[in-house]
Parts: sequence; structure tokens; C-alpha cells
Amino acid sequence: MIKKSMLFLLLAIISFSVNAQGKLGPITITHGKEIEADKEKIVRIAGETNGKIYTLATKGKNFYIKVFDSADMALISVNEIEMDDFINKEPVFEEIAVLNNKVYIIGSVYDKKSKVYNLLSVEISEDGKLTKNKKKLFSTQVTKNREKGAFYFKHAPLGDKLLIMHASLFDKEEIMQYEIKLIDQNMHVVTSHLEQVEFTDRRDLEFTISDFDVTFDEDIFLVINESYRDKKAKKNIEKFEVHAYKKKNAYTKEVINVDFEGKEVINCEMLMTANNTLNLVGFYSSVNKRGRANWKLKGVYSGTIDMSSNTVTNLKFNVFDFDTKVKLIGERRAKKDKDIPPFYVTHSLIEKEDGGLIFLAEYRQSIIGSSSGIGIGGLGVNFTPITFITNEIIVTSLNADGSVEWANVIAKDQKASFTTMSVGVYGFSGNSNFTVGVGVMIPVAVLGKGPEYLGAIPIYTNGELIVVFNDNKKNMGITDIEKIRALGNYNKAIPTAFVFDKDNGDINRVDPEELQKDQLILRPGVFYLKNNKEYIIYSSRKSKDKLGRMIVD
Repeated sequence: MIKKSMLFLLLAIISFSVNAQGKLGPITITHGKEIEADKEKIVRIAGETNGKIYTLATKGKNFYIKVFDSADMALISVNEIEMDDFINKEPVFEEIAVLNNKVYIIGSVYDKKSKVYNLLSVEISEDGKLTKNKKKLFSTQVTKNREKGAFYFKHAPLGDKLLIMHASLFDKEEIMQYEIKLIDQNMHVVTSHLEQVEFTDRRDLEFTISDFDVTFDEDIFLVINESYRDKKAKKNIEKFEVHAYKKKNAYTKEVINVDFEGKEVINCEMLMTANNTLNLVGFYSSVNKRGRANWKLKGVYSGTIDMSSNTVTNLKFNVFDFDTKVKLIGERRAKKDKDIPPFYVTHSLIEKEDGGLIFLAEYRQSIIGSSSGIGIGGLGVNFTPITFITNEIIVTSLNADGSVEWANVIAKDQKASFTTMSVGVYGFSGNSNFTVGVGVMIPVAVLGKGPEYLGAIPIYTNGELIVVFNDNKKNMGITDIEKIRALGNYNKAIPTAFVFDKDNGDINRVDPEELQKDQLILRPGVFYLKNNKEYIIYSSRKSKDKLGRMIVD
């Protein structure tokens, strides 16, 4: 089972000519017909149902539904999304969802007068057109526009329900509020809960909703982390807890405390395993004698909770080993026992057959430049340069007891720069210390401009981990992080697959046997995982665009 962060799930492979097959080790790639109407670039593959593939595309500031035939992947229709006004405003696009055999567009509208943040859904017909079937899903009271918060989405494992969370801050009241709703395929609310968590604001406070999810059993979990320094006691106070809403208990709220001292949790990702155990995994930092966290990565922690009794059965803090540090910060700094910079975020969690986990964390940064503008007739437009960086991935294989089985580093150096008219997707509630970790992702608004070519996808099948990504062709055969070259122009990338030895984590690199001059390159931020052996992909090169399938042998 592979769990994807809403943050930033990426795939990178090569494509070949029309309907031709390509091989990359155990991976086979096929593509359908060329998309003639390619001015609207696909930024999301929502799903496949009723013999059709539904996608979201953009052109300028507008969004479109593109529908394809499942058999030959030929384009059937293109329809612009124009949701009817709500309180005299056109809804802002939030999500496209395929739930079983139904397709929905979801948009939000903020009512400035009543200070209510609304979320609406509209069903999409089989041919990709908006129907008259509309529903209001949320009407959440907030304080003001700057503190209206945001909506976050998770699809249920069976693809028949959607978990939606709205999170916001009541700064003056010192309250963090979240509202969660589980929605079925008919947009009916299965369960709903609004929770307010009080906190005492202070300069060094860090308050985070680290993760939220829904399981196969339709249980709902949230991870909340609050930390600050007690100056008088000279110690770090860490409040780390899980809010559980179980179906069998009529979704009554249960709080599970994870107690520890002398450590600072940096982030957290959770995964419910087949044996009814909730796993919490992430990075932690050390705390000095004065109770101050250094906010650098000391290692990987792993905790397990028996959900039948809400008991923490295991909690281990694993310090990075010397070899991993050498790959990340160099031998000189590793010998001085320096910690790792805090630029690594969870990419994926994978459940192994032995009850252990594989934890992947990718180096990610976004650099936002100074905005410049033009004005015509008193109307101004601002343009902002952004650079996305996604470099090496730390791969850690954990045993069932939370200890480290092996660790290794995927060497890659990737960057994409572009200019956008909107950067409002960054940050949360002004300058507050309240964050939602599940929201770390590349926004849909900037996809189609370059960042979707970056990153990687882990594939786990038959006990073997394979990680595929785009790379500089001069790196063929190289796995040493000190010797790799930057990707540079992603339009000239080649695919590579890093295959991990399941016993010791050693890497075997697989490159394409034959390079083609005009090969299509997958837009890796745009894919749909049907199962752990089949992906629907989107590839393009200049004016050529195609959907395809990636099959793991």
C-alpha cells in the first residue's frame, strides 16, 4: 500500500511514439492517440470510470474538463468550467473528484459580509459538462478574509468517498478550528465534526495539523502537534496527539497522547496498516540543555498505536547514521556530528509485508522572487518569478518495531523556474505560527509551467522498491550524489529507475537502453494511480500531448 502526500506526489518517466511501447527495467510504457486540442494543458487526472478518463486542464486563468476514451485514450470532449455565481461571486476551483462512477467539481466562495467560507460541489455529466446537480458542503464561520483558512482533501482508499477538512485560525481568541466531513459518492455527509483547539500564543509557539486521513474502515484520524519553550523550567513542551473518529464508535472523538521529552517533532505522516495499527513517522530534532529545539533534523522517529485499545505500543527515535549524513552534508560536517538542514518533507510511506515501513522524504524548496507589474488604464497586473527545487530523497526502511533496517539516498538535482500572476497560495494565517502540514504541495494554479516535471514516484511491488524520476542524460549509470549533474532543461531529460535491494538497500540504477531524439516527456505531477501496478500518465513535448499507461511487470 502506498500513501501519497496531498503535498506533492510526483512521477517521472519517458514516453515514446504513438502507441509504441517503451521499457525501463520492469516498467512498460504505452501511449494513446495524440491530443489535437492541446492548448488546454492537463494538470490533474481525476480518475477512470464508465470507460472514460476524466482530467482537469487549464488555459490562462480558466479551467476545463477534458474527457478521453479509456481504450485508445482519444479525446472525446473539452468543456470549460463555469460554475454559477454564489452570493454574486464565481466559486474558486478547489478540487475535481471521481467517486465510483460519479464526477464532481468542487469550488469555494468567501462571503465577506457574513464572514462565512462556503464550499460547493457540482456533478459533471459523462460527456464532461456541468449538470444542475449542485450541493453546498460547507458553510464555516471564520473571523475575516485573512484568517479564512483553507480546504484540504483526501480520497478514501476504495475511491467511493471524499474526506474534506477546513482549517482556520481565530488569532485574537487563540483558537485553532478544524471542521471535517466525510462525503459519499452522492455528496451526502456521512459524518461531520467541528473542533476548536485552544492554545496560548507566544513567540516561539509552533502549532501544526501535521496530517489527516481516512482508512478502509472509514475511520478518520488527525495528528496535531503543539510545541513551545518553557523559559522558567528551561525545557521544551511537546504536545503530540492523535484525534480519532471511529465508525464503530459513531465517530465520537477520542484523543490519544504520544508522550516523550527532550525531542522536537518536525513533521509527521501517518499510515493505518493491515493489522489495525496506526503508524506515525517523521523527522525530529534535538533539544539543548536550555530547552531550546535546534530545528534541524536529528533523525527519523517511528511510533505505533494499537487502535483497538488506543495504546502507544512503540516509539523509537533513530539518529541518522554516519553514511547517510556523509551523502547529505559531506564527510567533514558528518564527522563533526552536524545535523541535517530542515528542507526534507515526507514524499511517501509504504507498508511492507513484514509489518515495517519504507519512509521517503524529498528535499524541497520554493524560492519566490520580487514581483513586478504593468499597468494599463489604472489596472495593474503583478508577475512573480518562482523557482521550485526538488533534490535528493532520503529512503529509510523501518522494521516492525520502529528500528532502522537500512537507509540510503537517491541522488538527484532538479529545478524549474517560471513566472506566475498569483502567489497567494503560499502561507496560511498571515504571520501566525499555525500551519497545516498536509497543505504542502505544488498548487494547481502553477502546474503546466514546469514544476510538474520534477520529483519522483516510488513503486512497491513483490517486496521490491523502485523509484523513477527524470534525470540529466550525463548521469546515466551514476548513483553517487557527489558526481551527479543538475537536471537543467527538463525537456531534455531521460528517465531512470533506482531499484533497491530489499535486504540492505543497495541501489541498482536502470537507464533506458535507447534514447530517442523527439521523445515525449511525462509531466510527472500529473498521473493517476489505479493500483500498485498501473498508472495513467500524461506526456508532452512542445505541441505534442498524449495520455498513456505505465504498467509494472
